[in-house]
Amino acid sequence: MKTTKSKIFSKILMILFFVIYYAPLLSIIIFSFNDARSVTHWGGFTFGWYRELFTDARLMEIILNTLLIAVAATIVSTIIGTLAAICLTKQRKKIRNLILQANNLPIMNPDIVTAIGLLLLFVSLKVEKGYITMLLAHISFCTPYVIVTVYPKVKALDPNILEAALDLGAKPLRAICTAIIPQVKTTVFAAGAMAFTMSFDDFVISYFTGGSKLNISTYLYTEAKKINPTINALSTIIMLIIVIKIVIDKVKEARRNKHEEV
Repeated sequence: MKTTKSKIFSKILMILFFVIYYAPLLSIIIFSFNDARSVTHWGGFTFGWYRELFTDARLMEIILNTLLIAVAATIVSTIIGTLAAICLTKQRKKIRNLILQANNLPIMNPDIVTAIGLLLLFVSLKVEKGYITMLLAHISFCTPYVIVTVYPKVKALDPNILEAALDLGAKPLRAICTAIIPQVKTTVFAAGAMAFTMSFDDFVISYFTGGSKLNISTYLYTEAKKINPTINALSTIIMLIIVIKIVIDKVKEARRNKHEEV
């Protein structure tokens, strides 16, 4: 009897959790089709806000800038982080541990502390806030995550591989690209995906180092103070893209598992 009651109670708690968590997201989706400029009154069904979203030149520019900054930050931080991880494996233990501990500081730091530190740096250097400062900030906080992700994989490789490539006449960069990168490329891609997600999703650091309307996160924050249904449409599209990505990954995983069983 107690077991039955505990199961019922756990199911109720689970339902409440999903309702509390997903109800706000569901309301965003529903009111993105609301004909009235309201978040409480339903004025009829319409696709008008989606049309307005795709015809808003300023918003399209913000989305493009967000993607460009995320891609650029991902490429640069992945290259720097991967090379740094490879170089760390060749350092003495004390130096390696010291650098790894220092690398963990930006990861453990709250975003607000990192954001204020970067803002003070740019102000002291008299660099005006804009796309360049935001890009540099994104590279700086993405690189430590790349190092942490790639380093364990590189460390697990045979340490003599790189020396063998150098002994055969390859230059250092070519030796890294031919002897190390092919063996860690999956981990490098995973680190790049993490860097892209963090850059695209970042708000606090972007707000302090770039301004209020340079990427999607800061734009949504500033526009959320107004009654602007186009942000509901934009949020719905972002959620749809995420759901499609999750479904694709699950399908690929299911096919891979089925292939392994066969």
